[in-house]
Amino acid sequence: MAKINENFLKLPGGYLFPEIGRRVRAFSAENPPMPLIRLGIGDVTLPLAPAVVEAMAKATAEMGVKETFRGYCEETCGAYDFLRFAIRDSYRARGVDIADDEIFVSDGAKSDCGNIGDIFSVDNVVAVCDPVYPVYVDTNAMAGRAGEYDGEKWTRLIYLPCTAENGFFPALPEGDRVPDLIYICSPNNPTGAAATAEQLKRWVDYANAHDSVILFDSAYEAFITTPGVPHSIFEIPGAKTCAIEFRSFSKTAGFTGNRCAYTVIPKALERGGASLNQLWNRRQGTKFNGVPYVIQRAAEATLTPEGQAQTQEAIAYYLRNAQVIRQGLEKAGLTVYGGVDAPYIWARTPEGVGSWDFFDKLLRQACVVTTPGAGFGPSGEGYIRLTAFGDAAATQEAVERIVKVL
Repeated sequence: MAKINENFLKLPGGYLFPEIGRRVRAFSAENPPMPLIRLGIGDVTLPLAPAVVEAMAKATAEMGVKETFRGYCEETCGAYDFLRFAIRDSYRARGVDIADDEIFVSDGAKSDCGNIGDIFSVDNVVAVCDPVYPVYVDTNAMAGRAGEYDGEKWTRLIYLPCTAENGFFPALPEGDRVPDLIYICSPNNPTGAAATAEQLKRWVDYANAHDSVILFDSAYEAFITTPGVPHSIFEIPGAKTCAIEFRSFSKTAGFTGNRCAYTVIPKALERGGASLNQLWNRRQGTKFNGVPYVIQRAAEATLTPEGQAQTQEAIAYYLRNAQVIRQGLEKAGLTVYGGVDAPYIWARTPEGVGSWDFFDKLLRQACVVTTPGAGFGPSGEGYIRLTAFGDAAATQEAVERIVKVL
C-alpha cells in the first residue's frame, strides 16, 4: 500500500486564505447589504506597465517565428542571460555586487520560500518571526521540521515574537537552542515593519557565528520609502556567507498573474563543505524547467528606466492607499502600524475583541474583507491586516464604512 506523507495530516484546519474565502462565500450567499470591498488577500489591481505589455507583445511575436522561437531555457541557473544580467545590474545600482550566476529565476517567491527546504536536512531547527507569513511555517511542517501542532504553535519551531514593544522585529534567541534556518521578511508581511541596517547586522553576525542560514524575503523592497532602510540583506557586511534572498515581481510590477521571481544565493555561502548555490542549481535543474521566455522578457522590461518609472507610479498609488487606510483607522481610534515602507497596515483590534471576531464584524457590518492577525501566528492575535492593493475609490469607501462601524 502506498504510504502518504503524514505530516500533511498534522496541518491545522486550513491555510489562512482559503478559510477567509470560505467565510466570505458563506456571507455573500446571504445577500449582503452592500458590495464587498476586499482589503484582505494582497492581490494587485492595477494593470501591467505599458513597457511590460510592449515587451510581452514583442516576445510573443518572436515565439511565432521559427528563427526566434524559444523552447527550453538551457542557460545558466535556468534563466535567460538578459534577465539575470538586468537583475545583477539592479543590485549593482544599489552598491551590491551580485554575480549573474548567483541569481535563480523562478515562478514565485512563495514557491522558492517553500522549496528552499529541499536542500536542507529535515533535522534543522527553524526559527520564524511571529506573526509570520504562513508559507514559512506550513512548508516546514509538510517537510517534517515543525514537529506537532499543539493548537497554537508547532513544537519544533522557534517562534520569535515581533510585537509593538520590540518594533515588530525579533530579538536574538535566548538559551541553548540555536536555529539553523532563520526566516526574516523585510518589509514585513503582515506587520509592514521594515528592518534597519543595525537590526539586520545583529542577525547576520549571529548567523555567521552559529553557521545558521538566514532566509531573507524581500518581496516588498520596492515599497521602502524611509531613507537608509536596506533594500537587500546583501547591503549588510557578512551577509554573503550566511544569507539567501528571495525577491518577486508580483507586487513590485503587478506580476501576480504572470509568476516571476528570483532567488539570490551567493557562491560564498557554504554549509557542511557544500555550496548552497550549487545545491539549489541542482535542485532547480531537476524539478523546474524555467519561467516562460515571454514572462522573462516582461520582467526584464520592469528593470529598464522606462519600466522602473512606470512601476514606481503604481507603487506610489498603492502607498497612497496605505496612507488613506492608516489615517482613517487612526481617526476611528485604532492603533495602527505599517503602511509606510510596505503595502500592509497592521491594526490592533478594539480592546477585548479577537482577530477572527473583528474580521467577522467588519465583514458583516461593513462588507469589508480583511485578514485576521491570528492567522499569522500567536502574536498576531488581537490584530487585523489590511492591504493597500485595492482601487483608490474603493479603498476610501472601505475606510469610511469601517469608521462608521466603529
